[in-house]
Amino acid sequence: MELIKKAIEFENRKMRFPTTSDRILASREAKSLILSLNEVYKQTKDKELMDLMKRLTAIKQRIEKRLKGKPLTAA
Repeated sequence: MELIKKAIEFENRKMRFPTTSDRILASREAKSLILSLNEVYKQTKDKELMDLMKRLTAIKQRIEKRLKGKPLTAA
């Protein structure tokens, strides 16, 4: 299962993205991993795959939260 190895490697990678383009690429990579794992999960119903997808989703949400930035306050 090369896909699972890629997902675990992504999860264990340092989440330090100095540029916006790095964050966008990381978000896209997380999304593609999650969707690919979901296709495998549909067939196997493996609980460990679901847990891995949940962890990747949490990482993806943190990256996207950082991409959106702080909202501007109305003065």
